[in-house]
Amino acid sequence: MGLQRTRQQGHTIESIHEAMLDLRQIYPNAGAREMISLLFHEKGMSVARTVIRAYFAIYEPDLVRERKAQRLKRKRFWAAGVNDLFATLGHIPMVTQSDPGTENYGIANAHTMLRQWHDPALQGTLQHRWMRTKKNVMPAITWSQLRRRFTPGFESILDRGVDEGWYDSSNTLQVMVFCWVFIPWLQRELDAYWDRMNNTAKRRDRNKVLPHGVPNLIYNSPEDFGALDFKITAERDAIDHVRGIYINPNHPVFDLVPANLNNYIQQCYKRMGCPIVDRGSAWTVYCALLNTLQHNSDLGLLDDTGDEDSDGELEDLPLLDNHQDLPFNEVGYYMGGVGGGLGLDTVHHRQLESLVEEDEPDVPVDGDVNLVGLDHDGLVVWDFSNNEDDEISNADQW
Repeated sequence: MGLQRTRQQGHTIESIHEAMLDLRQIYPNAGAREMISLLFHEKGMSVARTVIRAYFAIYEPDLVRERKAQRLKRKRFWAAGVNDLFATLGHIPMVTQSDPGTENYGIANAHTMLRQWHDPALQGTLQHRWMRTKKNVMPAITWSQLRRRFTPGFESILDRGVDEGWYDSSNTLQVMVFCWVFIPWLQRELDAYWDRMNNTAKRRDRNKVLPHGVPNLIYNSPEDFGALDFKITAERDAIDHVRGIYINPNHPVFDLVPANLNNYIQQCYKRMGCPIVDRGSAWTVYCALLNTLQHNSDLGLLDDTGDEDSDGELEDLPLLDNHQDLPFNEVGYYMGGVGGGLGLDTVHHRQLESLVEEDEPDVPVDGDVNLVGLDHDGLVVWDFSNNEDDEISNADQW
């Protein structure tokens, strides 16, 4: 990326002040670790934790006290390895999970059919976990972090349009233009948030029986972090088969706005010179498009906003018949799909032990006569740096 390391950039409280003020408008609740990551990913600035803490102490003492006053309720959680619980494009996990509710039956059915396509032995068991009584721990934590870190700043941007009288949710044309402008922009912002979170090392947590490091590195090279990979490559025929059963690609839900209106707005947008839509310009572009549409002589093109019958009420999707839930292993609170839902077996444990052995340096047992009185089968020395600048630059330069 061509970025200099923390020491080379040599930032001070004064040099980061303007960038901090800009980021605070969108991320008012970000703490030290997150602000270091934001400065790196959005401003290209590699800043030491000591500088950030000093900045907070001088400019934001009240916010520091507010964050310290928060109390978290900790719960232990573990997964057997990568792709045990969560999915990514092109692959499927062993199980999916969600809160109970008919709105999640489609996910449960589709994933179960995909898993059974690749492993017929799973017939009769639902490859989905219903996380009852507040047990949907990891998604709930992720959602809570998104609400705290990402949402406040963008809500303030959206509220401005309402406060200024630019947007009225009862005005159909305004709603359509809003969807056309703001949804793609917000999706890009969420994609950037997702990329930053998955490429930033998380704080080490003794309550997690999970690998520690940069999530994308763990996912792509689990063996380097002492983890197993339970990835299942989905066949194209399987995906097409399940999609044909559960998805209607022509349903209006997949369109930002009705097709004829989308084409018309696109023409107006091109005549405006296709201005960039970002945090500072979203409402400007919206107002310009809205004004063009409201004063255009071809408003007759907007009368037909779609087939009302095509967006009628859908019947509730039933859950697959004659399928039992996976067993629940209460030992260690395991909710994955390995071992039929019971967790790791002896084969998996041997695989994990081999990963640990491969990661250990080759040190002879009797190589040092000075190690008298130590009960060991070989000595492993791990070097840790107490240099904060190195720690931060290494963690945030991905």
